[in-house]
Amino acid sequence: MVSLGEKAPDFKLLDQNNNITTLNKFRGSRVILAFFPASFTGVCTQEMCEFEKAPMDSGDSDIIILGICADSRFTNYAFAEKNDISFPILSDYTRSTIEDYGVALHDFAGMPGYTASERAVFIVDENGNVIWKWVGENPGVQPDYDEVLDAAAA
Repeated sequence: MVSLGEKAPDFKLLDQNNNITTLNKFRGSRVILAFFPASFTGVCTQEMCEFEKAPMDSGDSDIIILGICADSRFTNYAFAEKNDISFPILSDYTRSTIEDYGVALHDFAGMPGYTASERAVFIVDENGNVIWKWVGENPGVQPDYDEVLDAAAA
């Protein structure tokens, strides 16, 4: 798993609108990486909607939020449209980023061979270093959103 103070692994993923997105694209900004198991599930929908309505301003600059899950960009597009999500929902269909960050949840939901992401949040600073992280003890647990926003704005 990626450790605090470590350089955040870069990635190249498609967002719900078929745009290629990399972490390095946002160098110079704070970035919240919100990994979640699956679009259209109750807890994941609630989580992404909480991030959508959160104020993303650190005072000096905007804070970027990126959702990441293993679902296809087509599923993520429908999910973002249905829930009015304006930030990128990235499709890690190869699970490479999920593996790079150490948040793979193998045999998810009792499906042998299926890998999803644990519910996890990483905050990456302007220089590309991980400055805060949280990994849920199980997929049903959500982060403390006030704590995430405070850490991102610090």
